[in-house]
Amino acid sequence: MLLDELRDLIDRYARPDLSCAIDDVLLFRAERPYPPTPTTYGKVLTIVAQGAKRFALGDRIYEFRAGHYLVASVDLPVTSHFTEASPGAPGLGVGLTLHPSAVADVLLAKPGELPDTGPAAPPGLAVSTTPPELLDAVVRLLRLLDTPRDITVLAPLIKREILWRLVTGEQGAIVRQFGLPDSSLSHIARAVRWIRDNYARTFRVEEMARQAGMSVSTFHRSFQAVTEMSPIQFQKQIRLQQARLLLAAQPGDIAGVSRRVGYDSPSQFSREYRRQFGEPPSQDAARLHAFESE
Repeated sequence: MLLDELRDLIDRYARPDLSCAIDDVLLFRAERPYPPTPTTYGKVLTIVAQGAKRFALGDRIYEFRAGHYLVASVDLPVTSHFTEASPGAPGLGVGLTLHPSAVADVLLAKPGELPDTGPAAPPGLAVSTTPPELLDAVVRLLRLLDTPRDITVLAPLIKREILWRLVTGEQGAIVRQFGLPDSSLSHIARAVRWIRDNYARTFRVEEMARQAGMSVSTFHRSFQAVTEMSPIQFQKQIRLQQARLLLAAQPGDIAGVSRRVGYDSPSQFSREYRRQFGEPPSQDAARLHAFESE
């Protein structure tokens, strides 16, 4: 079966740094469940080959298991972790970075044969069952790891096939949108990127809407549709997730970390941190630090 072969390939070639010999491909391997970890799902295709993975975006929980794929269209702050993994049956997955320019090239090849782009602002994340054609292409891409001399010539061709399977598949509307430079999703993606890069700064939603060429109400509605959060809630997620990463390395500097991520009030930071992660910063940081030290 294709899924069995995918498991074997990932298990053999996964490295601690997730990289492999094929550009833009990441291989995931986890031998145990681990605490939910802040991360970013950018423009990426991810397939779970073994185990189960859970992630949270705002108040929504997503779960995907072996044979499911996820498409992310913008740089979203999520908390993710494998929920089923053991040394005998590790959690295994593969990720492929999706470049808008490559998607646009595929769209231009067959514009008359593609359905409409879909909603003006489709959701930023979606999970579906991996169709056989897409799974087959991903397996053939990873088979190239067995014959490294073929990677340079054949990997670009198979990646293009994967993009075609995505843009014509169940979640094609998401992928097609971020391949169009003037789509609503692309405008929201730029706003998301600005907030991510400037998360400690204050901003006015009215100014961001103006730069996106939208009314405030349309911008707010589109931003919510893509990220499942308002712009202010999105910024708060970024701040808290960045704080959690910093505290895992510096568990004793809560006041300093709160200032670095943009909070003027340490007490407000502690309240919002506990509401988000279920524990006060000091306890959560100590637990994460201890887990990393095991």
